[in-house]
Amino acid sequence: MASSATSIKLPSALKAELEKLARCSGETTHAVMVRALAEHVAAAKRYRRFLDEAVRADVAMQESGVGYAMADVYKYLAAKARQIP
Repeated sequence: MASSATSIKLPSALKAELEKLARCSGETTHAVMVRALAEHVAAAKRYRRFLDEAVRADVAMQESGVGYAMADVYKYLAAKARQIP
């Protein structure tokens, strides 16, 4: 993977936490930061896909007129929650 250099100013407390994490995990501080950024980007992309799918589902529901009354959904979820051991 190609890399490009960048610079970031971190609050001292955050930098100290990153250094502590790196020491505990046997990684470099750089590796910890790269992994954290990669995980954040992946999570943001998943969230964006989730929102996009929700919009598509809402449009489809509005167009079809098929849906569930919210009171019925609450009852269903409450019954499911009671079944969880």
